[in-house]
Amino acid sequence: MEDKVEKMEQSEESEDSMDEDVDAVEEEEEEDEGIETEENKESEVYLPGKPLDNDEHLVVDESAYRMLHSAQTGAPCLSFDVIQDDLGSGREVYPLSMYLLAGTQAAKTHLNSLLVLKITNLTGTNENKDDDESESEDEDEDAENGPKMSVASIKHQGCVNRVRCTQFSGATFAASWSELGRVNLWNLDEQLKALESPATLSAYNKRAEKLTESPKPFFTFKGHLSEGYGLDWCSTEPGVLASGDCKGNIHLWKPGNATWNVDQRPYNSHAPHSVEDIQWSPSEKNVLASCSVDKSIKIWDTRVNPQSACMLTASDAHTADVNVISWNKKESCFIVSGGDDGAVKIWDLRQFSNKSEAATPVATFKQHLTAVTTVEWHPDESAVFASGGADDQIDQWDLSVESDSAAGESELPNLPPQLMFIHQGQSDVKELHWHPQCPGTLISTAASGFNIFRTISV
Repeated sequence: MEDKVEKMEQSEESEDSMDEDVDAVEEEEEEDEGIETEENKESEVYLPGKPLDNDEHLVVDESAYRMLHSAQTGAPCLSFDVIQDDLGSGREVYPLSMYLLAGTQAAKTHLNSLLVLKITNLTGTNENKDDDESESEDEDEDAENGPKMSVASIKHQGCVNRVRCTQFSGATFAASWSELGRVNLWNLDEQLKALESPATLSAYNKRAEKLTESPKPFFTFKGHLSEGYGLDWCSTEPGVLASGDCKGNIHLWKPGNATWNVDQRPYNSHAPHSVEDIQWSPSEKNVLASCSVDKSIKIWDTRVNPQSACMLTASDAHTADVNVISWNKKESCFIVSGGDDGAVKIWDLRQFSNKSEAATPVATFKQHLTAVTTVEWHPDESAVFASGGADDQIDQWDLSVESDSAAGESELPNLPPQLMFIHQGQSDVKELHWHPQCPGTLISTAASGFNIFRTISV
């Protein structure tokens, strides 16, 4: 996807001013929407791709959401990850708090940053609703008490193509892919501690603004032949990392004594085509999946010599570049993929071949109108996943749902029954993640900023 990621101009707003009302964008949109009257057209469900008449506009149906917030970070962050915290699992009581790691895509190389984010007071859509006529008087109070975002920034050389974080040996580590062709490792403990106190955060950010005192990566690998996007930490063997570049080379990283050792021998069956995404198996520590511009999905055994490590291949998995893949966390024989052809496909690895042959997907969905840029299985529900694309929509799917002919014709007959929800409102969606500790909560990033939401469907 190297030619698809836009290099966006850095906002003039400094990162010190990012600790602001996360919902400012939402409030402006609500003011522009106006108030519906009885003379307006009756509201109806809108499907992506349908042209709007001059007197029509889109209005969010808040009753379809349990939570819905938006956020801005200055320059767009086109890759991010969820930082696991010690606030507990299964958090469904609002307001919520969470920690994220994001990387900016500013046109000026020296203005890019890694952002360690703490977002607090994420309220549910049914909270703070007044039944009397005092709503206007409470607007200022709602803004003051609304969601807040605190940021601890780290200067980063080059745009951040992709960023991933993990916990290892009692610390939080991050890996970042730079457009300059380097993969950097960072220890985020200092930034996470700074976020716990306004005074400590202010002192940290003032110090981090100085070039001589800005945090530096503790390890940098410059052995890739070009920039890249493939990046993933292994969940079954902590500290192990894989990185893939636009020349088709994948390198494996393993932790050593106070550093990381990178195998100089690349896994390069995709070469010379770009490796677009990498995923470690959730159940086997020596198994890795990758997808590529060569339209294939490959499964690797990392115990084998790199030249013969590719053990399974699905050639022509898509009719165009395969941009993203996600490995099912509960049923490890299934992978979902998304491509430039707009298709989302479900694969059963038991049907892959050890030869370069085409495989048949278990299911194919063509709901997206353009390139699919992100997919991810739900961390706990084996039949649920989400997909997003350059068509400005995020879809939630449930494969356990089957067509019920006895129920009669659907109100929306052209939609597959597995499609549970369509979320819109962002421009050029780039990446989404389910929060593993907040059930049903999705975070997505796009050229227009972040959305944090939970629908009534999941």
